[in-house]
Amino acid sequence: MSLLKRSALVGATVAGLTLALAAPAAAHVTVNPDTATAGGYSKVTFRVPNESDADSTTKVEVNLPADKPVASVSVKPITGWDVATTVSKLAKPLEAHGAQITEAVSKITWTAKAGSEVKPGQFQEFDVSMGPLPESGEMIFKALQTYSDGTVVRWIDEPSTDGTEPESPAPVLKIAAAATGGGGDTAAASTATATAAAEAAPADDSDGGSSAFGIAGLVAGVLALIVAMLAYARSGRRPEAAVAPQKPATDQ
Repeated sequence: MSLLKRSALVGATVAGLTLALAAPAAAHVTVNPDTATAGGYSKVTFRVPNESDADSTTKVEVNLPADKPVASVSVKPITGWDVATTVSKLAKPLEAHGAQITEAVSKITWTAKAGSEVKPGQFQEFDVSMGPLPESGEMIFKALQTYSDGTVVRWIDEPSTDGTEPESPAPVLKIAAAATGGGGDTAAASTATATAAAEAAPADDSDGGSSAFGIAGLVAGVLALIVAMLAYARSGRRPEAAVAPQKPATDQ
């Protein structure tokens, strides 16, 4: 193979790899965090990115799984968005706080007011508090995203059994077992504490970094002082120049 052909082949390979690495993975609707404690209450956030280059997201619908209903669902208001909940009758009543629950929220719909749509290159987050959560398994939230041109993207594909990610994955919340000996209240408190810690993480990281630099500076200063003191001590113990002994004077 000539040098020219080799150069062309190498150039094409490098260009192909560069494009493959530069191409971003398709974003999709997610639930964050993606793990919560069984039997407790949790605040989850549905993150909705806008994937269109020209149109805005005007409506988001999140369906709660019918096979794992929760007794309490509340939504956080978002400026510029209307929110509505759909309540459905349960096939099997739930028991929460000593009461029988026969109806539960089955769908949450957020609709943007004029000027508040999720524009190209942007994303929006929708907060929901819910509980008590199921004792095991996972909650699959099938979501629909509507664009200003009428296009509806259906994020409804359930997790595959072979580990590969489906084309339009639905948000999935994994349910982790509660700590041994912990009841619903303990699990709720633990979840709330974990959520608060996660929300405060950026500030904590910043403070931790500043403290680390401060401690490092203090240690460096102490080491410098020790070195200086040792040097001073060595200079104080420096031996004096030897003086030749003088012979005692003899009588002439």
